Amino acid sequence: MVMKLYGYFRSSAAFRVRIALNLKKLEYETAPIHLRRNDQTTADYLAVNPQGLVPTLKDGGLTLIQSLAIIEYLNETYPEPPLLPRSAADRVRVRGLAEIVACDIHPINNLRVLRYLTHSLSHDEAAIAAWYNHWIDTGFQAFEKLLAADRRTSVFCHGEAPGLADVALVPQVINAERYQLDLSPYPTITRIFQSCMRLEPFAAAHPDNQPDREA
Repeated sequence: MVMKLYGYFRSSAAFRVRIALNLKKLEYETAPIHLRRNDQTTADYLAVNPQGLVPTLKDGGLTLIQSLAIIEYLNETYPEPPLLPRSAADRVRVRGLAEIVACDIHPINNLRVLRYLTHSLSHDEAAIAAWYNHWIDTGFQAFEKLLAADRRTSVFCHGEAPGLADVALVPQVINAERYQLDLSPYPTITRIFQSCMRLEPFAAAHPDNQPDREA
């Protein structure tokens, strides 16, 4: 049975899962949930995912939520190619890098937070952009230092093959580009991002290449 991924073309979290599915060469069906039209609040979708968030992945009888948890499931269930290193010390490094993005940067920059800043707190577009880039910049400062100071950083965040940290990083760089954040202070991040985007699994997962893509 083909997996079904509920997502939105611009969702960073759904983007992560698309990359992981592509790296694993797993076939899946796209079920678009248009976040700006509030598809996530419909009774039909809340019956699938009571959080009203994306992504949700259906694999057979399983309904999976939260992007990092989904990616860990894919890595355990479909182990090749591995997205985590073999040793515990290396795995904790990769997970820590991924969580800088998924747990610290992204949650305070996602759509529902930006809507609250706009509609409830009456911030204008300039203030929203400043908020958005401030938190990416704060996270990327640490991410860059952790990459640059560690000999395990190579072509990718950890070694010669892409893994969980790269899967988390790439969508956040795309977001930074959308908001015109100056990436010159982050040469290691930029180099790794470019290495990733030369690979088809990353390029195919890009928001511009999704069936529900809008201008």
